[in-house]
Amino acid sequence: MTTKKFDIGDQVSVLDEAVDGIVIAVKNTEITIKTTDDFVLTYFVNELVKINNTNDLKQIIKSGTLVKKSVDIQPQKKHNAPTFKSDKVERGIPEFDLHIEKLVKNFRGMSNFDILNIQTETAKRHLDFAVRNRIPKLVFIHGVGEGVLKAELDFILNRMEGVSFQDANYQKYGLGATEVYFKQNIK
Repeated sequence: MTTKKFDIGDQVSVLDEAVDGIVIAVKNTEITIKTTDDFVLTYFVNELVKINNTNDLKQIIKSGTLVKKSVDIQPQKKHNAPTFKSDKVERGIPEFDLHIEKLVKNFRGMSNFDILNIQTETAKRHLDFAVRNRIPKLVFIHGVGEGVLKAELDFILNRMEGVSFQDANYQKYGLGATEVYFKQNIK
């Protein structure tokens, strides 16, 4: 059986999830990708497939591995119980820095209203992505400043159903971050 090989810069899609991205790191069987919504997530090799690479599909069809797996239903000899490595990887909490210099290349000449609008729209986009992809929590880094962005975030989060939030870990972020939790129904 051939193993999948991923290189930095490959476009990939996550199996069983509506997530696409580009490979930014490869470590043994773990692949770290940056999604189209700027999340950095880590998956195992068997959870990803390259996009626009028909050679992998042709090779699988030629080798018959798809047919072999579905046809092989005969009982096998009893062996020692195999040990399984959990597919669940402890992934870090996604953090999003909403400071304007992190969002746009040049913000000179922009009004405070324009800056705040870009910051809140970015936060909304990340919140929508987290809800769609069942991400349990994330952190917005907004800074201390005059508290206008924090107040706007609080307003947005208070209007959302199934969301709770609090100040993020003081030791890690200081006073300038908010941690958001998404309450999800498990069916």
